[in-house]
Amino acid sequence: MRAHKGIQQNIVHTTTIHTPLGEMFAASTQKGLCMLCFLDKYHIDAKLEHIKQMFNATVIPSNNALFERLQKELNEYFEHKRECFDIPLQLVGTSFQVRAWRALLEIPYGSTISYKQQAQKMQHPTAHRAVANANAQNMIAIIVPCHRVIRENSEMGGYASGVEKKAFLLNLEKK
Repeated sequence: MRAHKGIQQNIVHTTTIHTPLGEMFAASTQKGLCMLCFLDKYHIDAKLEHIKQMFNATVIPSNNALFERLQKELNEYFEHKRECFDIPLQLVGTSFQVRAWRALLEIPYGSTISYKQQAQKMQHPTAHRAVANANAQNMIAIIVPCHRVIRENSEMGGYASGVEKKAFLLNLEKK
């Protein structure tokens, strides 16, 4: 935290992360990574504004140990040397969204489940559309693996950053 006009204010650090799928925008709080989105994603400004308001935060472009660790872990992931991430996370969303994202974290590397199966794991067996909407609002791509959720008929389904990126990630994890 830092003082800003007599008011304690939090700081959100931001940086750019390099991946084989393109540049990503990352944001972190003291507690952990709160945003990782592809730069071509059109909602970055709105999501960053939401984070600023949620944490009463000032946004500062910077590099820090968490971002260095994130870059290292993502490099290892894309090089087939990492299946699980150890980055601390700060999930920012409604209680239902956070529950959906925590369920995503339980999907093993290289596996997929359907939106219906995810809803069942969350004890909301008929909420597969709400689960799909929550997954679409996931602000931590790749690390919170919404790309591992497909339609019940085994079709890929959507992906907020584009189905070509989802296909790439699923193929990467199959090898």
